Amino acid sequence: MKPQVFSGKMEEVSAFVNTACLYIRMKMTEETATTQVAWVLSYVQGGIAEAWKDNLLDELAKGELEVESAEQLFTKIKNDFGETLEEKRKIEQLRTIEQGERTCDEYVQKFKKVARGSGYKRRSLIEEFKRELNGSIRRKLAEVEELPTTIGEWQERAVRLDRNQRQSRMEERMLGRNAAHPGGNAQPRGAYGGGSYGGRGGQIT
Repeated sequence: MKPQVFSGKMEEVSAFVNTACLYIRMKMTEETATTQVAWVLSYVQGGIAEAWKDNLLDELAKGELEVESAEQLFTKIKNDFGETLEEKRKIEQLRTIEQGERTCDEYVQKFKKVARGSGYKRRSLIEEFKRELNGSIRRKLAEVEELPTTIGEWQERAVRLDRNQRQSRMEERMLGRNAAHPGGNAQPRGAYGGGSYGGRGGQIT
Protein backbone atom coordinates (compact mmCIF):
# COMPACT_ATOMS: atom_id res chain seq x y z
CA MET A 1 0.00 0.00 0.00
CA LYS A 2 1.34 3.40 -0.96
CA PRO A 3 1.42 6.20 1.63
CA GLN A 4 -1.08 9.03 1.85
CA VAL A 5 0.12 12.48 0.82
CA PHE A 6 2.10 14.12 3.62
CA SER A 7 1.23 17.78 4.26
CA GLY A 8 3.46 18.38 7.28
CA LYS A 9 0.99 17.79 10.10
CA MET A 10 2.53 16.29 13.22
CA GLU A 11 -0.10 13.58 13.47
CA GLU A 12 0.68 12.39 9.91
CA VAL A 13 4.39 11.78 10.45
CA SER A 14 4.37 8.29 11.93
CA ALA A 15 1.88 6.79 9.45
CA PHE A 16 3.59 8.40 6.46
CA VAL A 17 7.10 7.27 7.38
CA ASN A 18 6.04 3.73 8.32
CA THR A 19 3.95 3.22 5.17
CA ALA A 20 6.57 4.68 2.82
CA CYS A 21 9.35 2.67 4.45
CA LEU A 22 7.37 -0.56 4.14
CA TYR A 23 6.54 0.11 0.48
CA ILE A 24 10.20 0.71 -0.38
CA ARG A 25 11.22 -2.54 1.30
CA MET A 26 8.53 -4.48 -0.55
CA LYS A 27 8.53 -2.84 -3.99
CA MET A 28 11.62 -0.68 -4.50
CA THR A 29 14.62 -2.57 -3.18
CA GLU A 30 16.13 -2.70 -6.68
CA GLU A 31 15.83 1.06 -7.17
CA THR A 32 18.71 3.42 -6.52
CA ALA A 33 18.80 5.55 -3.37
CA THR A 34 18.25 8.66 -5.49
CA THR A 35 15.10 7.17 -7.01
CA GLN A 36 13.80 6.14 -3.60
CA VAL A 37 14.35 9.64 -2.18
CA ALA A 38 12.65 11.23 -5.20
CA TRP A 39 9.71 8.84 -4.82
CA VAL A 40 9.24 9.71 -1.13
CA LEU A 41 9.42 13.44 -1.90
CA SER A 42 6.72 13.04 -4.56
CA TYR A 43 4.26 12.34 -1.71
CA VAL A 44 5.30 15.45 0.21
CA GLN A 45 2.68 17.95 -0.96
CA GLY A 46 0.65 20.87 0.31
CA GLY A 47 0.67 22.78 3.54
CA ILE A 48 3.95 23.60 5.23
CA ALA A 49 5.47 20.43 3.75
CA GLU A 50 5.41 21.93 0.24
CA ALA A 51 7.65 24.83 1.26
CA TRP A 52 9.83 22.44 3.26
CA LYS A 53 10.32 20.25 0.18
CA ASP A 54 11.21 23.24 -2.01
CA ASN A 55 13.84 24.36 0.51
CA LEU A 56 15.20 20.83 0.77
CA LEU A 57 15.53 20.47 -3.01
CA ASP A 58 17.22 23.87 -3.21
CA GLU A 59 19.74 22.87 -0.51
CA LEU A 60 20.40 19.58 -2.28
CA ALA A 61 20.98 21.33 -5.59
CA LYS A 62 23.45 23.76 -4.01
CA GLY A 63 25.29 20.99 -2.19
CA GLU A 64 24.39 22.47 1.20
CA LEU A 65 22.69 19.26 2.28
CA GLU A 66 23.18 15.57 1.58
CA VAL A 67 20.45 12.94 1.74
CA GLU A 68 22.04 9.73 0.62
CA SER A 69 19.19 7.33 1.37
CA ALA A 70 15.48 7.13 2.06
CA GLU A 71 16.33 6.30 5.68
CA GLN A 72 18.13 9.64 6.07
CA LEU A 73 15.15 11.42 4.54
CA PHE A 74 12.76 9.69 6.96
CA THR A 75 14.96 10.76 9.87
CA LYS A 76 14.90 14.35 8.68
CA ILE A 77 11.12 14.28 8.28
CA LYS A 78 10.69 12.95 11.82
CA ASN A 79 13.09 15.53 13.23
CA ASP A 80 11.52 18.46 11.38
CA PHE A 81 7.85 17.54 11.73
CA GLY A 82 7.50 14.90 14.40
CA GLU A 83 7.18 14.96 18.18
CA THR A 84 10.42 14.61 20.07
CA LEU A 85 10.45 12.31 23.08
CA GLU A 86 10.45 15.35 25.36
CA GLU A 87 7.43 16.81 23.58
CA LYS A 88 5.60 13.49 23.91
CA ARG A 89 6.34 13.37 27.63
CA LYS A 90 5.19 16.96 28.11
CA ILE A 91 1.98 16.38 26.13
CA GLU A 92 1.17 13.27 28.15
CA GLN A 93 1.64 15.23 31.37
CA LEU A 94 -0.40 18.14 30.05
CA ARG A 95 -3.31 15.84 29.21
CA THR A 96 -3.37 14.26 32.66
CA ILE A 97 -2.77 17.24 34.95
CA GLU A 98 -5.92 18.48 36.70
CA GLN A 99 -6.79 21.11 39.28
CA GLY A 100 -8.43 18.70 41.72
CA GLU A 101 -7.87 19.86 45.30
CA ARG A 102 -5.28 22.43 44.26
CA THR A 103 -5.99 26.13 44.40
CA CYS A 104 -6.13 27.66 40.94
CA ASP A 105 -2.86 29.48 41.70
CA GLU A 106 -1.19 26.10 42.25
CA TYR A 107 -2.80 24.60 39.15
CA VAL A 108 -1.68 27.53 36.97
CA GLN A 109 1.94 27.23 38.11
CA LYS A 110 1.94 23.46 37.54
CA PHE A 111 0.32 23.91 34.12
CA LYS A 112 2.89 26.53 33.07
CA LYS A 113 5.76 24.25 34.04
CA VAL A 114 4.38 21.27 32.13
CA ALA A 115 3.26 23.31 29.09
CA ARG A 116 6.75 24.69 28.55
CA GLY A 117 8.27 22.58 25.77
CA SER A 118 5.07 20.73 24.89
CA GLY A 119 4.71 22.45 21.52
CA TYR A 120 1.16 23.56 22.39
CA LYS A 121 0.35 27.16 21.54
CA ARG A 122 -2.55 29.60 21.54
CA ARG A 123 -5.94 27.91 21.16
CA SER A 124 -4.77 24.34 21.81
CA LEU A 125 -3.00 25.49 24.99
CA ILE A 126 -6.10 27.35 26.17
CA GLU A 127 -8.33 24.33 25.58
CA GLU A 128 -6.01 22.05 27.56
CA PHE A 129 -5.96 24.57 30.43
CA LYS A 130 -9.76 24.86 30.51
CA ARG A 131 -10.33 21.11 30.22
CA GLU A 132 -8.79 20.27 33.59
CA LEU A 133 -10.13 23.21 35.58
CA ASN A 134 -12.66 22.38 38.27
CA GLY A 135 -16.17 22.37 36.81
CA SER A 136 -17.50 25.31 38.81
CA ILE A 137 -14.66 27.58 37.64
CA ARG A 138 -14.98 26.39 34.04
CA ARG A 139 -18.72 27.11 34.00
CA LYS A 140 -18.28 30.60 35.43
CA LEU A 141 -15.61 31.37 32.84
CA ALA A 142 -18.02 30.34 30.08
CA GLU A 143 -20.67 32.73 31.43
CA VAL A 144 -18.65 35.95 31.23
CA GLU A 145 -19.73 38.42 28.56
CA GLU A 146 -16.26 39.07 27.17
CA LEU A 147 -14.16 35.92 26.95
CA PRO A 148 -10.39 36.15 27.49
CA THR A 149 -8.31 35.82 24.33
CA THR A 150 -4.86 34.74 25.56
CA ILE A 151 -3.73 31.94 27.84
CA GLY A 152 -2.48 34.54 30.32
CA GLU A 153 -5.90 36.21 30.49
CA TRP A 154 -7.65 32.84 30.97
CA GLN A 155 -5.33 31.94 33.80
CA GLU A 156 -5.67 35.33 35.50
CA ARG A 157 -9.49 35.19 35.28
CA ALA A 158 -9.59 31.61 36.59
CA VAL A 159 -7.36 32.45 39.56
CA ARG A 160 -9.56 35.42 40.49
CA LEU A 161 -12.75 33.33 40.34
CA ASP A 162 -11.18 30.54 42.39
CA ARG A 163 -10.06 32.98 45.09
CA ASN A 164 -13.52 34.53 45.24
CA GLN A 165 -15.15 31.10 45.56
CA ARG A 166 -12.82 30.01 48.34
CA GLN A 167 -13.32 33.28 50.23
CA SER A 168 -17.11 32.96 49.88
CA ARG A 169 -17.08 29.38 51.22
CA MET A 170 -14.94 30.44 54.17
CA GLU A 171 -17.35 33.25 55.06
CA GLU A 172 -20.33 30.89 54.81
CA ARG A 173 -18.69 28.44 57.20
CA MET A 174 -18.02 31.25 59.69
CA LEU A 175 -21.62 32.45 59.48
CA GLY A 176 -22.85 28.89 59.93
CA ARG A 177 -20.84 28.42 63.13
CA ASN A 178 -22.08 31.73 64.55
CA ALA A 179 -25.70 30.80 63.79
CA ALA A 180 -25.30 27.43 65.52
CA HIS A 181 -23.95 29.08 68.73
CA PRO A 182 -25.74 32.43 69.12
CA GLY A 183 -24.83 32.86 72.82
CA GLY A 184 -21.40 31.44 72.61
CA ASN A 185 -19.73 34.35 74.41
CA ALA A 186 -22.05 34.51 77.47
CA GLN A 187 -20.42 33.74 80.85
CA PRO A 188 -22.12 31.82 83.70
CA ARG A 189 -23.00 33.89 86.78
CA GLY A 190 -21.58 31.42 89.25
CA ALA A 191 -19.90 28.12 89.71
CA TYR A 192 -23.22 26.38 90.48
CA GLY A 193 -25.11 27.58 87.49
CA GLY A 194 -26.54 30.87 88.61
CA GLY A 195 -26.33 32.49 92.07
CA SER A 196 -23.46 34.19 93.76
CA TYR A 197 -21.80 33.60 97.12
CA GLY A 198 -22.83 35.92 99.89
CA GLY A 199 -23.80 36.18 103.53
CA ARG A 200 -22.34 34.27 106.38
CA GLY A 201 -20.94 30.80 105.94
CA GLY A 202 -20.70 31.21 102.22
CA GLN A 203 -24.38 30.42 101.61
CA ILE A 204 -25.73 30.86 98.17
CA THR A 205 -28.03 33.82 97.82
